[in-house]
This record gives sequence, C-alpha cells and structure tokens, in this order.
Amino acid sequence: MRAVMACLLALGIGLAPAARAQDTARAGGPAQVRIVQDADGYRMTVDGQPYYVRGAGSAGGDLEQLAARGGNSFRTWSTGTDVAQVRAMLDRAQRNGLTVAMGLAVGKERHGFDYDDPEAVAAQLAALREQVRLYKDHPAVLMWLVGNELNLEYRNPKVWDAVGQIADMIHEEDPNHPVMTPLAGFDRELIDRIKARAPSLDLIGVQLYGDIGELPAKLRAADWTGPYIVTEWGPTGHWESPLTSWGAPVEDDASRKAELFQQRYREVIAADTRQGLGSYVFLWGNKQERTPTWYGLFLPTGESTPAVDAMQQLWTGRWPDNRAPSIEPARIDGRLATDSVVLAPGSTHTATAPARDADGDRLQWHWYALEESTATSIGGDPEAVPAQVELHATTDSDGRLHFTAPARPGNYRLFVEVRDGQGHAAYANIPFRAEEPR
Repeated sequence: MRAVMACLLALGIGLAPAARAQDTARAGGPAQVRIVQDADGYRMTVDGQPYYVRGAGSAGGDLEQLAARGGNSFRTWSTGTDVAQVRAMLDRAQRNGLTVAMGLAVGKERHGFDYDDPEAVAAQLAALREQVRLYKDHPAVLMWLVGNELNLEYRNPKVWDAVGQIADMIHEEDPNHPVMTPLAGFDRELIDRIKARAPSLDLIGVQLYGDIGELPAKLRAADWTGPYIVTEWGPTGHWESPLTSWGAPVEDDASRKAELFQQRYREVIAADTRQGLGSYVFLWGNKQERTPTWYGLFLPTGESTPAVDAMQQLWTGRWPDNRAPSIEPARIDGRLATDSVVLAPGSTHTATAPARDADGDRLQWHWYALEESTATSIGGDPEAVPAQVELHATTDSDGRLHFTAPARPGNYRLFVEVRDGQGHAAYANIPFRAEEPR
C-alpha cells in the first residue's frame, strides 16, 4: 500500500483530507447541469438555462481577463492536494461568473500506472471519491473530467474499466454534474472500447490541434453520435508542423496563430450545432512546450497576444478597444524558418520581424536566443526552458536585429517579442543552426 500511495502522490492525486462536503458548499448550492437531447441534437443546461461553453484551459491564468474577454468557463487538469487553494480558485471563478470543468488526475500507463494492479486502481478510486466529495457542491463546478489523454501511448484496455468505475462513482456521489474523459484524438476502436467499458460517461472530450478540421469526419468514422466538448484546441502542434532539415519544428508567428484560431473555431467548433457543446482553447496562460510561446495565449511576462483578441471577437462579436500588435514571420537575412537557415559560427547577420500596431502605439522589439529544445516528452509533460544564449547584437529603431552567430556549433532558436506598452504583444521565432561551412 505504501508504494501505491507514493505513486498516487507523485501523480498529484493524493488522498484529500477528511473534510465534509458541506464545508465546500456556498450560497445557492450546486448548479444543476444537464445534457439533454431533442430534435435538434444535444445541448447543455445550467439550472435550466442553455449553456454553451466559451472556455479556456487555465493553469492559474488571469480569470478576470477571461471573463472580461467573453469567456464563461475554464478547465483544469488536476485538483492537486491543496484544498484551500482549490476552494479559492472556485470562489474566484464564481465571483467572475465563470464555471469550472474540474480535472481529476488519473494515473497514466505511460507514467507507470498499472491497471492490472487492483490495489492501485482501488486506491485511486478512493482518492478521487474524496476529491469529488470536497468540491461537488460548489456553485462554480460545471462538470468532471476523468483524467486527460489516457489513450496516449496506452496498451491496457483496463484503463477504460477504471474510467467507467470512476464515472459510476461520480454519478453516485454527485448527481448534479456530467462526467467526461478528454481524448488525444480518437478512432473507431477507441470509441468502441469506451462505449463498452465506460458507458456511464455523459460525453467525451476531444483534443485536436492542426488536424481539428478532420473532426467531423473522425466523428462519423468512429460512430460517435453523442455529445462532446473540444477540451483542447489551438495552434498547430509541434508534432504536426513543418521541420527544418535538422528536425526543428517551425512555429507559426502570433498573428498567423490568431488567424488559425478564428478559422478553426468558425469552421469546426461553432459549426457543429448538433453534438458540440463548446470548447476550451489551450492555453489561458503560458508554458514551455518545445518553446516558451508555442501554446500560451499570454507571454510569460503577462502580455496578451493576438490570439486573445481573436477569442474575444469569436466569443463576443467585437474586437477589444486596443488590440495587440500584428507581426510577420521572423527572417534571418531574408530567409524563413522553412529555408533551414544555417549560419557559420561567429558570422554576422540581420534578423527582421516587421510589426504594426493598429492603434498607433509605440512598439518595442525584444530579441533573444535559446538553445533548441531537445525535449522528447509528449502529452504536455513538463519541460525545462532551454538555456539562453548570449548574443552579440544591436537593434535598430525599426526592430531589425544585427547579430553575430554563436561561436559554438549547435541548434538554436531566435525569438522576438514586440510590445505595445498597453499590456499586449506579438511574437515570432526562427530556428537556426550554427555550423562550419562544408
């Protein structure tokens, strides 16, 4: 049992303190959330009123800005072990008129969880039961998310038996909120297993990035005719992007990402009025995943990017009064990332990333370089920010960077952040290789 508990704590699950459910209740009690089917398809109601999720994945992001931008919900990936912190998060959500799709951390086979171990499975179920009891009566709770991408690199189908048991447990403890499990893509075999082994799930979560345009076809091919929420979507993923000749993924600039957000939301997410119940864009915050800018809608220093403006327009029909700058792809000596830029160590070059501000705000360019990430992690597992590289460089008033390539051969990435002084920014980056001429 000691080994089982160590595994659960490492996963961020842990057994919650023996606090009573009434301690988490707030004025008004829990919301009554239902998924109903009629002649027009599926819809969700909260206390009898139609509710379409306009949400974002949040890892401690600016909830006040999420509400101000037109969002109405956010999702989490785990409750963790700090009960006071979770309650404070739920209270903060309620103050801002937001609901919370509560993530429950469930052991993953690729992280070493063994679904052939009945003791571990039972301990996990007991831990999750305590978490559900702690928070189920809070008015901000919208639904429960059982695990995240449990199908990623899994082999043991018993994981879906466990998901079914967890769903049954939640329905027993909490009759007021639906239960789902978010999937990293899906196909007919997976959906058939989930239908057979976890039939009490109320809906599924689908997580697609560059291939989200294939969602309608995937639903038909998998014969999923029930409701779903897109629980993660956003930019084109690093695993599906173009590569340089040495294998570095090419990241879209901030303005291109904003364009893709609008296209993908309108053409896929909002277009499905029969089965789709909304979405959670990834990520209302920032994180290192191959680069510090790939998935976050905000810079690490807090500035919002064009993607945030795009989401406001999609959610509310109006642009903000002051918008983030727009930016073009970064170039080195006029060459794009897809040109696989190779520089001689110690040679001099010029980098550009033209930017404009529709509001006439004065722009400031900030350039920096990092070693190229060597991470091979998947599924959003933690990564370290690569080491920063000292650049011998000067910047012109128009944002052009004149720099000397690193003396040490290797793979690098040059970043630029363009701020408007109003709390907004755009960004771009370009991978390059320092290598002696052949």
